[in-house]
Amino acid sequence: MTISRTEIYRYSIPMEPFTIATGTMEYAQNVFIRIYTDEGIFGVGECSAFPYITGETQDTCLVMARTFGELWKGKDALDIPARLRELDLFTARNSTIKSAFDMALYDIASKAANVPLYQFLGGAKRPVETDITIGIGPVEEMVEKAVQFEEQGATILKVKIGKNAYEDVEKISKIRQAVSAGTIIRVDANQGWEYEDAVFALQALDQFDIQFCEQPMRTWYDDYLPELCHNAAVHVMADESCYNHHDARRLIQSKSCDSINIKLAKSGGIAQALLIHRMTEEAGIPCMIGGMLESRLALTANLHFAWANNNVQYYDLDTCMLGHRVDPVEGGATYNKFTLDTADVPGIGADVDETFLKECESCTV
Repeated sequence: MTISRTEIYRYSIPMEPFTIATGTMEYAQNVFIRIYTDEGIFGVGECSAFPYITGETQDTCLVMARTFGELWKGKDALDIPARLRELDLFTARNSTIKSAFDMALYDIASKAANVPLYQFLGGAKRPVETDITIGIGPVEEMVEKAVQFEEQGATILKVKIGKNAYEDVEKISKIRQAVSAGTIIRVDANQGWEYEDAVFALQALDQFDIQFCEQPMRTWYDDYLPELCHNAAVHVMADESCYNHHDARRLIQSKSCDSINIKLAKSGGIAQALLIHRMTEEAGIPCMIGGMLESRLALTANLHFAWANNNVQYYDLDTCMLGHRVDPVEGGATYNKFTLDTADVPGIGADVDETFLKECESCTV
């Protein structure tokens, strides 16, 4: 099955401003691609650039996408390892745009096999309930959001912190007081704290029954993580510290985290994410599947990944619920309150509305 052409779209999604410790996003800087083959099957892929984390922007992704499309023209779409190896040999890193091309190949392969992606990956459906994220803001607004989400049926809240450790503890205190005792609270510092602040916060937060804290410190403090895990009362989840399975190996061997957040845009796609999952499963380190600011298309691929990998025990699949003002996706994942499902159709089972795409800058290679 030969790749004939690739369509590339500047897939910008307007959204309400969303703030984390390292910056504020006012629109989702996404890229959407379709890879066509000579047998009439095409695959879709999406990535969401988050420059504060990966260093990639929508523009850098678009430039690399054109080159990737040229590299793959005339090549076998079903030889996924060979195609991904070509990208890795051509450029180091650039995991965000690589993930869109990886996703499109898996869509093609599972369509060719006439099965949903999760079955192609060897999985089966199980209940998946996502958390819902509260961005950084004034404490009164964050408390109000927490109460609203709980009233809408949320049982798992993910709270963004990391600007000021002492204020962060106060914010979580007020949120815990405002919601039900059974509501799960997990926090994400997005690399916001220095080591001493992280120790303070992860000891002080323990009284509020916090499930875990994602990425307390900048990655250049990774050598401090074993000591932090030893001193912290709250479990530590590695996010920005783990891009690939080599990072996972290092974190596991050094006892630097209690769990790992897998994101396709960090890992470069499904193939590398599977390697991370296998390594963590063997070590008994649970995983979460998360994302950047993807639409329901890439989110659906994430859902398939979760169903295919039992060591994915936590779900952060609310990317398109974080203030997206439009939903251009056809098919794909649906929400019943905060529980996800999708139709059993071949491949990922989602695409983007043509009317929306006509308004997007695009090219074909």
